Order: sequence, then structure tokens, then C-alpha cells
Amino acid sequence: MTRIEQAKKGIITDEMNMAARGEGLSPEVVRQAVANGSIVIVKNTLRTISPLVVGAKTRIKVNANIGTSSSLASIDEELQKMLVSVKFGADAIMDLSTSGDLRRIREAILEKCPVAVGTVPLYEMALRAKAGNKSILDITDDEMFEVIEDHCTQGVDFLTLHCGVTMQSVARFKNCERLGGAVSRGGTIIMEWIHHNKRENPLYTQFDRLLGILARNDVAVSLGDAFRPGTLKDASDRAQIEELVILGELVKRAREKHVGVFVEGPGHMPMDQIAANMQIQKTLCENAPFYVLGPLVTDISPGYDHITAAIGGAIAGMAGADFLCYVTPAEHLRLPSIDDVKEGVVASRIAAHAADIARGIPGAMDWDNALSKAKMDLDWEKMISLCVDQEKARAYRASLPPQEGDGAVCSICGEFCAIRRSKNVVENK
Repeated sequence: MTRIEQAKKGIITDEMNMAARGEGLSPEVVRQAVANGSIVIVKNTLRTISPLVVGAKTRIKVNANIGTSSSLASIDEELQKMLVSVKFGADAIMDLSTSGDLRRIREAILEKCPVAVGTVPLYEMALRAKAGNKSILDITDDEMFEVIEDHCTQGVDFLTLHCGVTMQSVARFKNCERLGGAVSRGGTIIMEWIHHNKRENPLYTQFDRLLGILARNDVAVSLGDAFRPGTLKDASDRAQIEELVILGELVKRAREKHVGVFVEGPGHMPMDQIAANMQIQKTLCENAPFYVLGPLVTDISPGYDHITAAIGGAIAGMAGADFLCYVTPAEHLRLPSIDDVKEGVVASRIAAHAADIARGIPGAMDWDNALSKAKMDLDWEKMISLCVDQEKARAYRASLPPQEGDGAVCSICGEFCAIRRSKNVVENK
């Protein structure tokens, strides 16, 4: 039985108990939410990691993307990125490798990674087609499903699959006159496949076949948003919403087959549209967990897109998003370095936590209160130990001249320290 089947039968599993403890919820609340699909527990049955828990009433989770490209295909570097991501708060890793021995790369990541791992099988479909001296556009249905099954049996915990790209949604996209077109790599591959073959998307027409493969190892499906807006101007257009309607229908079908499912979302989006988009998704997709890339709230920030995405992520999280995909400073410019990965994870972790506070997630504010107390006590070591990025905070503090680093004052206020003066007033009533 899959987790959803167990939950529907009233069975509270060890995983559900673990999720309940980690999220500050009762086991029965978790069971009911798993049964109705508003919470998804993500873990391939072949792995021994603590499961990823995403959805209603849970702490907002953060995903970090890593993976090789044609310009750099180093397994060691991608493993370092994975370890840095987890160290600074990533709850999941996606291997988006598009170059090298993809199976060996996945094997290394799955062996070393202590958190959930996701993939986009379409990238390997493309490489296998190339190795067979043919175009990805000529790949057969069976070849598609063979790759998907390989990822599941290797231990991948969740797969991003662009099942909502259909002849109908492609026609809608073509009539939208977008500024940014389509920016999803996997989504555009399926779009071209449909156009080339004059056939419907096999991931849509054979969705039940797909669900059968996923269910065998209790692998979750992340329904990819091929028509997510890649520019602010394209946000909330008919192509985006058309696909979301289709994804909502697929969510229902996945739940009927007892497969964990969540939905991917934008993208680039003005701040005033974010809350409405979260509500539209929750309504059309029957409260399925929502996994958003950013969203980026302006297009002028290459080099600082981690900040732009954190702004959007905090708003999205407050409005109902459950899972934030990080964005690094290198977005739109190059493959991210290890430092870029760290900056992206930290920015998204801060955004997620800020949204958790706004949503009233149990225990979220306790972290802030503890750090604030350390500030008021001028307990620098305690304060630093509670920072998202302890290393950066410690480095700033260590850079002070000796006379300013004794803990009595900070270098901003010096003898005019507001904390000391306010304490004097309180203590001398």
C-alpha cells in the first residue's frame, strides 16, 4: 500500500508520527491531510532518509537545484553543492544534470544526500536519444516510460513531469503573444514533441500508466508548469491558467490512484498578483501542495535574483505556497558556483521562515525570540549560533578591532548603545 492508501484506511504509520512530531501537529491531523492530499510525504521506499513533508499547516520547505551542464560536468562539485545546500537549510535537492553520465551522477547524489532528491527525467530522455543517434523529438512512448521507471527504481523520491502540456494548452500558448515565450526546458521539449509528432503528450494520455510506475516505490509526482511566466509581462496569462486547470484535473486522478502529488508554479510575477495566484492554484488543484520558483518580482535583478526571489517567496509562502525552489545570484547568467548555491539557499530559507511566522506555524517565532533575547543580552556567541548563516555572522564579528570586540558594545552605536541605555532606564525605576 502507498502512504495515501494507508492514510485512507485509518493507519497512522511511523512516517506519519515522525511528520507530526517535526511539524508540531497531531498524528491524526497528519493522517487526514495525507489521505486528502493536502500534505504529501515524499520518500522513495528504497531510501532510508527522513521523509520530506510538504503541504497544509507544515513548515514551508526549501529546494535547491544542482546538476551538471555541457559547460561543467563535475560530480564532485555537484556533491559539494548538495552538501552546502543541506548545511544551510535545504529540505530537498533536485538533480537537474544535463551532461555526463546521468545515472552515475544520480547514484552518487542519492548515496550521499540525507534529504529528498528529485529529478526531471526528460533530460535523460534527451541524452539517451542523442546517444542513439536520434532526436529527442523521435523518442517513443515506451522509451519515455523506461527512463521514468529507471529513476524510480534507482531511488529518486520525486519526479518533475510535464503532464499538463497538451495539444490544447500548446494552442493556447501560441495565441498568447508572450514576451518571454516558454522558459521550462522540460516543457518546451514536450511542446516540440507534440508539434513534431502531431500527437498528444504520452505523459497526459497515459497518465494512469505513469501513476502505476510511481506507486510501486511510492514516488511523488511534481506536476511541472511548462507555461510558467518567464517575464513579469506574461504573468497570469491564459496559457499559465489553462495549464493549471489541466494540472488540477491530474491532481484528482493521482489521488484516486493513491500517488502523492504536488503542483509547480511561477516563475516571474508582480507582487500584487502573487496572493491571487496562490488562491487560484489552491482552488483549481484542490489544496494540493504548491511548489513555486521564487517567484521573481522584477526582471531587472540579474546578479541579485536570489533577493528578488526571496521577496516573492515570502509573499507566496504567506499566501499559501508550501515549497520554495531557491534562486541563486547566478540565475539567468551562468551555472551557479558553490557560493552562489549557498546564497540562494540562505535567501530562500529566510523567506520561508518569514512566511512561517506570518502563517502562525507552531514554534516559528520561538527562533526569533531566542535570537532577540541574545541580542538584548549582548550575548554575541548565542546570537551568532542562532543565525541562518553562522559563518557569515561570525566573520563580521571577528573583523572588529579588539577594543570593539569585547561584547560590551557593537561598532555601530559604541558608547551610545541603545540596548545598554534602555536597560539602565528599566533597571533604575
